[in-house]
Amino acid sequence: MAHTSRTLVGRDAELTEIASSLGVGPSGDGTTEPVGVVLLSGDAGVGKTRLLVELRDLAFVEGWQVFAGHCLDFGDSALPYLPFSEVLGRLAADLPDVVDRVAAQYPALARLQPGRRVMGGDDRDSEQASALDRTDLFQAFHVLLETAAEQAPVLLVIEDAHWADQSTRDLLSFLFSRPFNGPVAVVASYRSDDLHRRHPLRRQVAEWSRFRGVHRVALSPLPEDAVRALIAELMPEGLAEAELADIVDRAEGNAFFVEELTSAAAGPGRWVPADLADVLLVRLDRLDDTARQVVRAASASGRKVSHDMLAASSGLADGELDEGLRKAVEMNILVASDGRYTFRHALLGEAVYDDLLPGERVRLHAQYVAALQSGAARGTAAELARHARLAMDLDAALSASIQAGHEARAVGGPDEAAYHYQQALELLADGRRTHAVDVDLAELVVNAAESLSASGDPQRAVALLREQLDRLPADAPPAGRSRMLTSRAGILIVVDTDEDPVEVSAEALALAPDDENPLRARALTTHARVLAGMGRYDEAQAVGMEALALCERLNLSRLASEAITTLSGLKKAGPKEGLRSALVDAVSRAEEADAVQAELRGRFLLGRSFEDWAEFDEAERWFRSAIERGAAAGLPFAPYAFESRVQLTWIRMVRGGWDDVLSLTDLRQESPPPIPRAILDALRMTVEQGQGADVAAAARKLRRFWSREGAVAVHSAALEMVQAGRRGDAAAAVQVYDDVVAVLGVLWHEWFSARIRFGAIAVGAVARTMSSLSAAERAAYLTRVEEIANDGDVVVQRYSDPSGHWGPEGRAWKKRLDAETLRVRWLAGIDAPPQDVLVDAWRETVVCFQEFDNVHELAEVRTTLAGILRATGDAAGAREQGDLAREVARRLGAQPLLDELRTIGSAPARGDSAPDALTPRETEILTLVADGRSNGEIAKQLFISAKTVSVHVSNVLAKLEASGRTEAAAIARRKGLIG
Repeated sequence: MAHTSRTLVGRDAELTEIASSLGVGPSGDGTTEPVGVVLLSGDAGVGKTRLLVELRDLAFVEGWQVFAGHCLDFGDSALPYLPFSEVLGRLAADLPDVVDRVAAQYPALARLQPGRRVMGGDDRDSEQASALDRTDLFQAFHVLLETAAEQAPVLLVIEDAHWADQSTRDLLSFLFSRPFNGPVAVVASYRSDDLHRRHPLRRQVAEWSRFRGVHRVALSPLPEDAVRALIAELMPEGLAEAELADIVDRAEGNAFFVEELTSAAAGPGRWVPADLADVLLVRLDRLDDTARQVVRAASASGRKVSHDMLAASSGLADGELDEGLRKAVEMNILVASDGRYTFRHALLGEAVYDDLLPGERVRLHAQYVAALQSGAARGTAAELARHARLAMDLDAALSASIQAGHEARAVGGPDEAAYHYQQALELLADGRRTHAVDVDLAELVVNAAESLSASGDPQRAVALLREQLDRLPADAPPAGRSRMLTSRAGILIVVDTDEDPVEVSAEALALAPDDENPLRARALTTHARVLAGMGRYDEAQAVGMEALALCERLNLSRLASEAITTLSGLKKAGPKEGLRSALVDAVSRAEEADAVQAELRGRFLLGRSFEDWAEFDEAERWFRSAIERGAAAGLPFAPYAFESRVQLTWIRMVRGGWDDVLSLTDLRQESPPPIPRAILDALRMTVEQGQGADVAAAARKLRRFWSREGAVAVHSAALEMVQAGRRGDAAAAVQVYDDVVAVLGVLWHEWFSARIRFGAIAVGAVARTMSSLSAAERAAYLTRVEEIANDGDVVVQRYSDPSGHWGPEGRAWKKRLDAETLRVRWLAGIDAPPQDVLVDAWRETVVCFQEFDNVHELAEVRTTLAGILRATGDAAGAREQGDLAREVARRLGAQPLLDELRTIGSAPARGDSAPDALTPRETEILTLVADGRSNGEIAKQLFISAKTVSVHVSNVLAKLEASGRTEAAAIARRKGLIG
C-alpha cells in the first residue's frame, strides 16, 4: 500500500502566511482590495504542490474560484503561454459566458484556446494572427480574470514556473505589475534548486520581487520534529528507531523523500534503499509488468500525458492499458485528472525516465512521434519536435522545429521562434538531410535571423547569417544567397560594425534575378535603406524610386511602405517641414499595409527630426508611439522600437524627468538581450550618478560592450569621466576619453560628433584638479586640453548632414568645450584669458544650454559660472546663478551639485527662494521621518532606494535650515507643513 499524508504537516505557518497575504481565509474576506501575488519557492519535493493543494481547498471553502496552469518540461521545445492555455481551457469549461464575452472584446485571446494550439486544430485566423498583438493578449487575460472575479474571488495558480517559456514569464510580469479591479490573487511556484546562475527565471524572480504587492515565500526543509510527525502520519504502526533515524537523516527535510523512504521501508523486509535515486523507483519495481510498461511509457511525455497518447504509444490493448493505469494510480505513482495522467511528483517521472535503457527511450519517443503524426493523439509542433529529436527521427524533427518556429511567431514569441529555427538549422548542418527533406534553406535562415533581430539580438542575427553564408557551396543558387545577403545587409544597418553594409546589399542586388519578382523588389528596397543609412542620399533616391515602382507593379504593399519610408527620410536635405510631412504620410501608408517595421522606422525618424531641433514635446510623442507600436506587435526590443525607447529616455533625462528615466529603464517586467540591457543600465546610472551615486565600477563593466554597440560607449564612457573628475583623477578622465575615441573611431569614423561632448567632460574633469597640480603638471595637462579642443574644432569642420543643421545639442557642447578650455588656461595661469572673456564664454554657454533645454547640464554650467563669478568678485552674480542652479538641483535630488554650490559659498538668498517650500515627495518623506522611520524603512514603504530617501532628507534639512531630523519634524509641525 502506498503511503501519502492526507494531513498537512509542518507547513501551518507558511499556509497562514500565504493565505493572509492573498486575503484568503479569516484574515481577508476576498471582496475588498486587490489581493496581490505570492512567489512560492522551494527545492524539488519540499512540499510546494502539497501546500498549494491545501491553499486551494481553503480557498474553495472560503468561496473562491481556483484556476491552475502548469508549466511543463519540454526540454528545449518551448511552447509559448502553455499554462495560460490550460487556465483558459478551465475557464472556458467553468465560465463559458465570461470567456466568450472577453474573447469578443479581445479576439487575440482565442489564439490560446487549447483546441487551437494543436496540430490540425482550428486555424481559421492564421493569416490575421501572424503578428499577434501581445498587448491585447496580456490585457485580455487581465480583463478575463477581473471579469471572472465579478462572480467570486479568483485565485490563479501557476505551477513549476522554472519551466516557463519567455512569453509566459512576460505575461506573468504583466499580471504581477498591473493591479486588478477586483479580488484576484496569483500564486506562482518554482523550484529554487533549479535556478542555476544562468537560468532565465533567476533574474526574473529578483525583478518580480521588487514589484509592489509581490510577496515571496520560501519553503525550507522540514525540521526534524516535523519529519518525525510526517513519518508517524504515514506509518501509524511506527518504525524502529534505527529506521526512523535513517529516514530523518537521509530525507534532509524533503517531504517527498520522506514519503518515498517511508513507503520503501514499509515494504517486504522494511528496508531502505542505499541510493536515493533507487528510492524513487521502488514503487515502480512493485508494479506488475503491465503497469510498469504504462508508467515507463508515460515518463517519455514528461510529467503529464493524455490517455490517447498512452493508448497510442504504450503498445497495450485497451483493457491492459486500463488495468495498468489503475494499478499505477492505486500505487500513487500517477494521478488521474481530466483525461490526463500526471506523475505524483516531477522527480518521480524524471527518475523513471532516467531509468529507461537507451534503446527503450528511443523506441518510446518514436511511438510518440507516430501517434502525433497519425493524429492518434493531439499535441503541438514543439512536442513533436522534441520527441522526434529524441527518437533520432531527425527528418521529422526538422519539419516540426520549423513548424514550431512558425507557431511561436504567430503568438508573438520571437525568442521561442528563434530557438526553434536555430534547432532546425542545427539539424540541417548534416548535409545529407538537406537532400532528404524539402526545406528552403534561405527562407529558414532569414526567418531565424529576423526572429533574433525582433527579439533584440541583431548582433547574433548578423553572425548567424554570416555563418550560413560561409557554409553555402560555391554552386549554391544565387537567389538563395541573395535573399540571405539582403537580410544581412538590412540588419547590419542597425548594428555597429566595421563591415560595409552597402557592399553586402549591393552584392545581394547583383545576385537577385533580373526579371520582376519579389526577391528583386526586396533587394532593391533594402539597398535603398542601406544607402540612406550610410549617407549616400542621391544613390538612395534613385534606388528607392526603382524599388517603389517595382513593389507597386507587383502589388507588394508592405515592401512599398518600406521604400516610401526610406524615400521620405531622404527629404532631410530640404526644409524640416517637408521631411516631417513625408514621414507622416509614410507612417500612414505603413499602417494601412500592416508593414510594422516600416511604421516603426517612420515613427522613429519623425522623433529624431523633432529631437534634432530640440522640439522635445513632439519628439516624445513620436518616440512613445513607436514604443507602443513595438510592444503591441510583441517586438519591444526590435530595431527602431527599442531605439525609440532609448531616445525617449534620453529626452526625459535632458528635460529633468528623472523619475521617468528610472521608469523607462526599469527592466523588472522584461528580459532584454545583453546589449539593450547595457544601454538602459547606462542611462539609469546617469541619473543615479547625478543624484550622487558612485557608478564607476558598474560603468566600467559595460566596457565589454563598447566595440559591439556604440550607444553603450557613448553613455558609459561619460559616466566614467564624470566619476574620475569627482575623485580628482584627471589622468583617468583623459584616459577614458582616449579609450572611447579609439573604439568609436574604428566603429564609426574618426571625427564622430559625440567626440565634442566627451572632450567637454574630460576637460571639465581636468579643470577640477588644477588647484592640486604642480606648475609642470598644469603645463602638461594644458597641452593635452588644447589637443582635445582642437579635436572638437575638426569635428565641427567635418560634420556633414543633409540638412546642414548643427543642432542645439551640438552647439551647446561645443561652446562648453571652448569654455572649459578657457577655464583650464585661467586656472593654470598659462596664457590666461581676461576675466571678462572667461565670464562671457560661460554666460554664452548658459544661453546655449538654455536653448538645448538640458536641465541638469544647465544647472552644472550655472554652478561653474557661479564659482567663476565668486572668484572674480561678483558676489551678486554668483548668488543669482547659484540660486537658479540650486532650485534645479533640489528638484532633481542632485546632491553633488548642492555640495558644490555649498563649497563655492553661493549661499541662497533669504526671502526670495522660499526655502521651506517642500515638494509633495519631500512632505511625504518628512511625515514618515516625523513618525520615527529610518531611511531604510521609508525606502521599503515608498518603493524607492534608501539613497533617494537620503537625498530627499538632505533637501528637507536644507530647506528648513534644520540641524537634524528631529528639529526638521518640529519646524515642519510648527509651520503646518505636516500634520
